[in-house]
Amino acid sequence: MPSLAIIVAGPSGSGKSRLAERLGLPVLRLDDFYKDGTDLSLPLITEGANAGLVDWDHPDSWLPEEALATLEKLCRDGSADVPCYDISRSAHFGHRMLDLAGSPLFVAEGIFAQDIVAPARERGLLAEAYCITQHPLLTFWRRLVRDLREHRKPPLVLIRRGLVLAREQRRVVADAVGKGCRTMSSDRAHAEITRRLAQARA
Repeated sequence: MPSLAIIVAGPSGSGKSRLAERLGLPVLRLDDFYKDGTDLSLPLITEGANAGLVDWDHPDSWLPEEALATLEKLCRDGSADVPCYDISRSAHFGHRMLDLAGSPLFVAEGIFAQDIVAPARERGLLAEAYCITQHPLLTFWRRLVRDLREHRKPPLVLIRRGLVLAREQRRVVADAVGKGCRTMSSDRAHAEITRRLAQARA
């Protein structure tokens, strides 16, 4: 029986990965479809203190067609070869096999997840799409702590980026809603998905 995807979008640091971990479902990490840092098509920041650096928050920094194709293969076949990406090095470092093990649902999460909601729905691959939200200051702090812990980028770059993202959070959420996501806290989404999963397994 084909599986369906639960797409989880939201600002960086909003709790998408934590929600996926709490659910215990197989997870397709859409951030693994970032372009390599050597890709000449990467967009650059044009204003502010980080001008000239790669704009990793721009949708042109990832590969939506590859992400959608992998999501579709998971839904149809129950398994797929997926890339592994190291954000601290801005580079891929191999592949892994993601096997749904018969699960009727799986999570696909990432900061550009909203960009594949419409085509996933059109192809009959979508169970639901959420945009996880919380207060911008909490998002800023959790994102900074995570990024520093994982050495994603130099500290000053992370702080400057975080301040810009905090100001942009309302726009990011509006974009996700416009592309078919429902806004929801992590706790509410967890409760709703848990109920749906129980129904699917009944």
